[in-house]
Amino acid sequence: MLPRIPDPAAFIAGLSPPEKAALDQVLGPELATIRWNWQAYARANQLPPEGDWLTWLVLAGRGFGKTRCGAEWVRAEVTAGRATRIALIAETQKDLEEVMVFGQSGLLSVFPPHQKPRITKKPIRIEFHTGAIATGYNATEPDQLRGPQFDAAWLDEIAKFRYARETWDQLQFGLRLGNHPRQIITTTPRPIPILKEILAAITTVVTRGITTDNEANLAASFIKTITEKYAGTRLGRQELSAEILDDVPDALWTRAALDRDRIKLSQLPILKRVVVAIDPAAKKNEMPEDGAATGIVVAAVGEDNRGYVLDDATCRGTPNEWARMAVACYDRYEGNCIVGEINNGGEMVAATVRAVRPTVPFKEVHASKGKWTRAEPVAALYEQGRISHVGTFAALEDEMVNFGPNGMVGEISPDRVDALVWAFSELFPTITKKVVEKKALPRTPVMPYGDRSGDGWMAS
Repeated sequence: MLPRIPDPAAFIAGLSPPEKAALDQVLGPELATIRWNWQAYARANQLPPEGDWLTWLVLAGRGFGKTRCGAEWVRAEVTAGRATRIALIAETQKDLEEVMVFGQSGLLSVFPPHQKPRITKKPIRIEFHTGAIATGYNATEPDQLRGPQFDAAWLDEIAKFRYARETWDQLQFGLRLGNHPRQIITTTPRPIPILKEILAAITTVVTRGITTDNEANLAASFIKTITEKYAGTRLGRQELSAEILDDVPDALWTRAALDRDRIKLSQLPILKRVVVAIDPAAKKNEMPEDGAATGIVVAAVGEDNRGYVLDDATCRGTPNEWARMAVACYDRYEGNCIVGEINNGGEMVAATVRAVRPTVPFKEVHASKGKWTRAEPVAALYEQGRISHVGTFAALEDEMVNFGPNGMVGEISPDRVDALVWAFSELFPTITKKVVEKKALPRTPVMPYGDRSGDGWMAS
């Protein structure tokens, strides 16, 4: 007799070929019934709600089974004939392919063999057994959604999208086919404005869940580690319990200020100087499955003499890998130099970067003051409205709004914040020395783009 298991599909997927063959011989046709009957073994909070909703928002912690919810909902809509043109939207093309489509709980995994969809890449296009077609999009290029129209959509991890609002707005214009077009969002929360608006909409139905809801299908060592290390912390409340948290009191940055001056790529002025800043990895940080991170932030000063964050390319890997990433950013954004903190890595940082590109301009920076003291002048520039983020940088901004007088709240290392501070300290060395004394000055209003003659300040 088959032992009682919470997710037969996951159980069977983990068997070896001989074990699968033996199971198939014993169960025969019953195996297909067990394996593909999602309704029979899904948890109640993984099944679609009833009612006349437009958006099903699955707001849950990491490991909850959000991806499976999205994939199974698409499968059900396709099989029932309710969905014929479907949009699949991920943060990046890599996430689209590796999580939503080909991932262990992705679309390809939830269809039985006789209904396997046909998939082509670049761009992702999926043809289902019913004739329905799903097309993949990434949230780094919202204009991809101009023109196409859909009767169903699945957005995965919208809280991390660089252009979340723009992507969402373009999708809503295209969700216009059929009698009742609908969409599912699967995401771990962040307190971004567009997510709050979706939550508040009367057409949204919300399902909430925590990581341990899916404990039966997660490694016991994972559950033990995250519970011991993150239970009750701000990071744990967000990533595991799916709480939408307010800003940390006395933090150097607030989400309201970041949102206030955020711009689109189309609003970016001509740039006068671009730097790539590196904060080399020193210790493990973030979730236990992650390795040590090297902060890599690309920033610039424009012809309007304002600062801009262009990219957060922070990565986890070997010194050669993060050096290649930094040089790639230098090339992509036509940088003027790379700056790197040498406290942790000494001469290794410069040597590693130059091993990748011997001729790259590299400037060593040394931390002679504490993180808070170094960050204050840069935070003051933000307070005065002199720095804008080009789109959203979820992980970077999470670090910024959790950076208090005593450092980061929780056990996260501020790798991204450190790189950000080094970048703007290099771009505005004179201003960042003096700006702490000017923090009490009223904020300079952000003028319309293309007309900065009244700003009354100069970049170094």
